[in-house]
Amino acid sequence: MNQVTLRFYAELNDFLPHRWRQAAFVHEFKGRPSVKDLLEAVGAPHTEIDLILVNGESVDFSYAVQDGDQISVYPVFESLDIGPVVRVRPRPLRESCFVLDTHLGKLATYLRLLGFDTLYRNSYGDVELALISSQEQRILLTKDRDLLKRRMVTHGYYVRASRPSEQLVEVLRRFDLFGATSPFRRCLRCNGLLRPATKESLDGRLPPHTEQYYDEFFSCRECSQVYWKGSHYQRMRQFIERILQERG
Repeated sequence: MNQVTLRFYAELNDFLPHRWRQAAFVHEFKGRPSVKDLLEAVGAPHTEIDLILVNGESVDFSYAVQDGDQISVYPVFESLDIGPVVRVRPRPLRESCFVLDTHLGKLATYLRLLGFDTLYRNSYGDVELALISSQEQRILLTKDRDLLKRRMVTHGYYVRASRPSEQLVEVLRRFDLFGATSPFRRCLRCNGLLRPATKESLDGRLPPHTEQYYDEFFSCRECSQVYWKGSHYQRMRQFIERILQERG
């Protein structure tokens, strides 16, 4: 049986048993697995890893692990430029758009509220989620770490928080998106873009008295859902302000 010494850093320890966290440990293996397969067998999805050092040298996921290797594994670097060092993941997507698994419906609504292109259906299966992420170049957000281990998924993130508002802050921080928000431009129901609408064009589609008290309306290009700046709008503005204050 061959052995390597592994050390995972920062939030990658979330994927390890407690006895292996924040320390170097010995791991046994057979054959010559790729470092990607070995690290995922230990528990860390490849989408969470940004840098692998083997015996002090940067390697990619195809590296064939050898007996006696010393392997250090690092997560995404938020504030440190490691451009000169080879990264194991593809370059970040030009524009952050998402697809979410069935456990993250409220987070999907919040991301749409902030203007981010976000696909969500509670009927999506794992294979469909992986295909959408790969084919449409969307970041897969999930509570299922095994889903992130699928080979076709190149951009993904395991959401740690349980409360949707905390999940939203977590995602904004992870992908540095506080400065990229554009609230009230997408439909919360279907993700379509909103456009201004006149009262005349909405004849018969507004609740009683709404037409009397409000003059500014928007409708979804895709599903025709209607929006206006009622009391719910003020509550959403306050929510957005609280979320954006978490940037610091």
